[in-house]
Amino acid sequence: MFFKIAAIVTASVGVICGLIWGIPKLTELTIEGLGGGVFLLLLWLAAIIWVALSRRAHSFIRLWHRWLGAILLTLALFGILGLFHPGTILGTESASAGGSLGTSLAGGSYGWLRISILVIAGVAFVTPSGFVRFLDWLRDSAFPAIWRGGASFSQWLRRSAFPALGRGWTSFKGWFRRPRPPAMRKEEAAPPIIEEVKAEAEVKEEPMPAVTTPAEVAAPTEAEIAPEKITPTAEQLPSLELLEKAPEFKWAQSDNEARAKLLEQALASYGVEAKVIQINPGPAVTQFGVEPGWDHRYRRVLEREPDGKVRLERDGSPKVRLEEVSKTRVKVERIASLANDLALALAVPSIRVESPVPGTGLVGIEVPNTGTALVSLRSVVESAAFQKLRSKSKLAVALGKGAGGQPAVADLAKMPHLLVAGATGTGKTVCLNSLITCLLMHTTPAEVRLIIIDPKRVEMIAFSRVPHLITPVVVEINKVIEVLRRVTKEMDNRYHKLAAVGVRKIEDYNQKAAEPLPYIVVLIDELADLMMASPEIIEPLICRLAQLSRATGIHLVLATQRPSVDVVTGLIKANFPARISFAVPSMVDSRTILDTSGAERLIGPGDMLYLPPDAGKPVRLRGCFVSDREIEAVVDFWKRWTQTRAPVDLIAKAFVTLEAREIGEDTLLDKAREIAREYKHISTSLLQRRLRIGYPRAARIMDLLEAEGLTHPGEEVSAEDTEERL
Repeated sequence: MFFKIAAIVTASVGVICGLIWGIPKLTELTIEGLGGGVFLLLLWLAAIIWVALSRRAHSFIRLWHRWLGAILLTLALFGILGLFHPGTILGTESASAGGSLGTSLAGGSYGWLRISILVIAGVAFVTPSGFVRFLDWLRDSAFPAIWRGGASFSQWLRRSAFPALGRGWTSFKGWFRRPRPPAMRKEEAAPPIIEEVKAEAEVKEEPMPAVTTPAEVAAPTEAEIAPEKITPTAEQLPSLELLEKAPEFKWAQSDNEARAKLLEQALASYGVEAKVIQINPGPAVTQFGVEPGWDHRYRRVLEREPDGKVRLERDGSPKVRLEEVSKTRVKVERIASLANDLALALAVPSIRVESPVPGTGLVGIEVPNTGTALVSLRSVVESAAFQKLRSKSKLAVALGKGAGGQPAVADLAKMPHLLVAGATGTGKTVCLNSLITCLLMHTTPAEVRLIIIDPKRVEMIAFSRVPHLITPVVVEINKVIEVLRRVTKEMDNRYHKLAAVGVRKIEDYNQKAAEPLPYIVVLIDELADLMMASPEIIEPLICRLAQLSRATGIHLVLATQRPSVDVVTGLIKANFPARISFAVPSMVDSRTILDTSGAERLIGPGDMLYLPPDAGKPVRLRGCFVSDREIEAVVDFWKRWTQTRAPVDLIAKAFVTLEAREIGEDTLLDKAREIAREYKHISTSLLQRRLRIGYPRAARIMDLLEAEGLTHPGEEVSAEDTEERL
């Protein structure tokens, strides 16, 4: 095949040469125009014919930068040949070695400059990586003083001017070879999807909202309400490279073994037989799996001779032996009661006893490490447990790592609401930031929408630019009440939609409806401030949402630094089965948030107890840490995404138009207006009898009627007048 192509190329070039030199006029024009560079033209013709015959025509597109560089270098050679004038050889004294083309390139006072530019550009296109390395050598070795004190010019070329060249043209080749998405192939079926990553690979058409809409936005028109279909793909989600990898923490095995022996000796000194079976090192604490021993009971028995006489010792006393009567397992309460004594023996601030360790027959003794390690969000997100949960749920969140180093993940849709508490500086806000960042990393605005309430004004301001927000970050107390009432109204509207389709939950509705509903996650950073301002309004709204919003895809995450009974009331606790407690100052606070003690023994920020909704006791975890730089990187990604797509945020516009009136009062207020129009003077007692309500509600309706001008304060109707009118 090679010789066949070579013969064809040689014959073709020979025919072209014969035509040129066989026609005198054509020969004269060729020499005047190209000069000696005609041989370069013949080489180009041979290369083009070779590529065409060897079926490598795709290289013209795939390696276009090298072909362009070769053309520029050829022109540079024409310019160099144009500097020479061997007229006697070419037959005409005015002709140059490069012909008129070479003379035009090399002529004039800027000929060498043009040739130099062609050479540099040709080398840059032919070998971009070598050219960049040459520039780096110039910066570091040849001219260090010139290139010092600013951004590297080679990095600017690599990242800005020629990003594709600097990366070896991998992105261009990937774009050229990438097949069209399955949605564009109507005649072909979609490829099979692995079950574990099906939720990540599936493509659904969703309206993609952009930046949040302020409260002054007018009601959307019918043309604006028409859904804008945008198909979310995996490319729309942030890359895990935006999250940082925490350095691996090495635990000293010999130190743990020495602690295990010291633990056994300390238990034995208090009369408790136990043996360390497992050692599970973790980022903050190490869990020692202790197997309780036996509690033996003996009795004293006199030894006798065969004839029945009692054996005597040398001193004449009767000889006695001990005989085991029974043995029972050491009670767990005996080990748990020695927590403070064991902490003293191990020289640690405090220890926590977990009995038993789930799935085993051991008692877990959690001893703090001499040094703690950060648990990065990326390390938990990359785990197999999180990826498996993510394939099943859109609201998968990473919580941290357990006492033994195992990743802990949870599904917010199954909680269905989360209550977070802890003292100041223990990690509550970092936990909320981790939850929000985890949702932003794996969901689009068409799948999950956020409502962030930050009474402290500065904790959640970093997320104010993400398109997932259905309303701007709420910081005013009066606006908090308004937003919660709108969320309640949205919940009622969703129930009407579910009833119209005939389904019971949002997952079934999204499978049948043409316009799927996004999940809504409401995050409140400090519940205590809201409860102190308006407890009679905030608590009923939160309780109603917590009781009814699960089926409609609305979930609450509350955080407070004061877990007292007036903030975390009984109604709130009853509707928040999933709870997280960081370190608290007293056992009373621990019992308030977890219904059990243990949170007062937590150490340092990030150390927490997680009570799952389906578990009877909490699990100790080291919470995920996400830095401000990681949050900024993820927010910048969604900001750029919004600028490139910029769809109309119809969901935010519809949310703003919802009524923010008090729930349950509309019907009674209308009836009260009718009574006020029927009677000239009305009173609170009259409203109680006619509407069959209590005094507080009747007094509140009277205040509303007075605000509307339907009645006047201080005017009461007499009982006789009331009976006559009735």
